[in-house]
Amino acid sequence: MYLPDGYTTLEKISENDDHILYDLFFGPNHPGMHGNFGYVLDMVGTEILKVRPNAGQLHRGFEKAMENKLWAQNISLIPRVCVPDPDPNEVAYCQAVEAIMGVDIPMRAKYIRSIVLEMSRLGSFLMGMGGVAGALGHYTTMYLMMIDRDLILDLFEALTGARVYHIYNIPGGVRRDIPEGWTDKLLALCDRLDQKLPEWDRLLYENPVVQDRLKGLGYISASEAMASGITGPSLRACGVAADVRIDTPYAAYGEIEVGINLSGGGDALARAVQVRLDFEEAVRIIRRLVAALPGGDFKLDVGNLAKLRVPAGDAYSKVESSKGEFGYYVVSNGGLKPYRVSVRGPSMPAGMYLCHKHLRGMKIDDVAVWMASFAICPPDIDR
Repeated sequence: MYLPDGYTTLEKISENDDHILYDLFFGPNHPGMHGNFGYVLDMVGTEILKVRPNAGQLHRGFEKAMENKLWAQNISLIPRVCVPDPDPNEVAYCQAVEAIMGVDIPMRAKYIRSIVLEMSRLGSFLMGMGGVAGALGHYTTMYLMMIDRDLILDLFEALTGARVYHIYNIPGGVRRDIPEGWTDKLLALCDRLDQKLPEWDRLLYENPVVQDRLKGLGYISASEAMASGITGPSLRACGVAADVRIDTPYAAYGEIEVGINLSGGGDALARAVQVRLDFEEAVRIIRRLVAALPGGDFKLDVGNLAKLRVPAGDAYSKVESSKGEFGYYVVSNGGLKPYRVSVRGPSMPAGMYLCHKHLRGMKIDDVAVWMASFAICPPDIDR
């Protein structure tokens, strides 16, 4: 297989009798790869012998770039750290800035933030479940889920003016209040999503082909998951009851009930089922948030955001994203811009570390399933 410039994506390394060792670049040019990321695979036939992650194709230096932008300008940059689920980055960053400033945002702003976070979780889960289906060749399921994700993006557009990068959370709260009638549309969408779950179960989770392909694939024990830094649904799929929304509540999560369900099992099937359980709980959480949504202000008056000065200090803020824990460590020297920002993302452990152990012995058609089951986000690795 040759690219236009003559670069070989499949190279013969050695040949011994009837055995040939191949070096294959499984990267963005492959339809099964998630984003601008790649693995260089040493293979015998279709069996993987060695894995070398090939990152850096999406590197934008997010963390360093934040040092050169005003506090509010970074809100337009950080959603790109994880495109399918951008809002946790906004909230984690804003919470860290607010902690340094020593301010507490209005309760209505906390509820609105939580609603936005759960909507972002639903949209990301739909893309993730659809990605698993697509990696297994079940494109009808993927297309159906993307249709419903588009309906979530419609509501984001009505609320924030944007479909993907919302740039909605700001230090002190959110940019604008909820428009009239918007929550009614959100609840109607929740009804639709609940009604679609049985259909997705039949198409994906109860599908014998899916069961056969995912069961036992990429097994991760609870101890290995915690030792390597796995968080979120992938950790809960190992039977560990860990959720930032419950363990260290933020926004409005301390004001409402947040349930936690565990699939257990630790393999790709358990991770897929865990996303299904978390999806259903996210719909419930949205209904609870809307029912308890208070009145009042939606942001604090912190002055002109373009001239915002954050007092000297540092803070770490973490949130539960659809892919795991997103944390922002922010340092201020009292100026108009951050002195340092460091991001803790959930994709590094599986995407860059565990792959060396667990992809060995798999077949080439399992690579995309591995990526999809962990919901690996390449911009998070290349930040």
